[in-house]
Amino acid sequence: MSRALITGGAGFIGSHLAEALLERGWTVEVVDDLSTGSIENIRHLKGHPHFAYTLDSVMNRSLMLELVDRADVIFHLAAAVGVRLIVERPVHTIETNIKATELILELAGRKHRPLLLASTSEVYGKLDKAKFSEDDDVILGPTSKARWCYAASKMIDEFLARAYFKEKGLPTVVARLFNTIGPRQTGQYGMVVPRFVRLALAGEPIPVYGDGTQRRSFTWVGDVVSAMLALIAHPKAYGEVFNIGHTEEISIYELAVLVKQMTGSASEIVLVPYEQAYEAGFEDMARRAPDISKIQRLIGYRPVLDLPEMLERVVAYERER
Repeated sequence: MSRALITGGAGFIGSHLAEALLERGWTVEVVDDLSTGSIENIRHLKGHPHFAYTLDSVMNRSLMLELVDRADVIFHLAAAVGVRLIVERPVHTIETNIKATELILELAGRKHRPLLLASTSEVYGKLDKAKFSEDDDVILGPTSKARWCYAASKMIDEFLARAYFKEKGLPTVVARLFNTIGPRQTGQYGMVVPRFVRLALAGEPIPVYGDGTQRRSFTWVGDVVSAMLALIAHPKAYGEVFNIGHTEEISIYELAVLVKQMTGSASEIVLVPYEQAYEAGFEDMARRAPDISKIQRLIGYRPVLDLPEMLERVVAYERER
């Protein structure tokens, strides 16, 4: 039986990954400081004989030494997440993303443990293309805008992971995740779908930032988790970066309308200027959709659910809550 270590395992994606690994007969250890994760996300796993969790920081060197030592495979998901958190706490964002990744790679390198690093579509920055592909140039805004510190810190993480592969032969895979949705996601840090769904169900106004024409693609968390598991198990994935996302896209205003329809809500949709939502001079991307041909070629990845099906499940989950 294999043993997986998931950093950030009490987070939204981490908890779904833990579930999937346990279903496949793995032993799973989770470490999370609950800065953005929640014990609620893993409560249902606590009684499982092959599941263990530690509430502590990934920066705790002696603890991580022990956990990495025991693991066969590492999924490094611990990171600062959500635009709101990044704008409000840039120091936390940069330190969490870079220092934690440095430490986990160093420890994994000693034991030669395969490691999957969860990165983000944010690294494409202000690139203006219909579809983003892994080898595209990256265009970031100025260092005066806190918004770009997240993208820059995740780029450093990617460089580190690839350097460990190249220089030390550590089997690393970088998964660049596009907007991922599903049950247990919080709207607290700016995640748009859970926020829209909760407001619609409560009959409260749904705020759409900017003019609402910005386009995004949304991927079901189960599809993302399946892709991660297939990538870490594939030797040809090592040393590479892969987009994981959905090919269909929608404008944020259209998303609000769809959520309103699907919940049968009387909520009003209101446009909110970016400077009111975040900070003066906030910059956003006009569109962000992935080219998924690289991951398709390697593991035959195809997203299973389309947006209305995903929203149906998220709405059902939120109603139950």
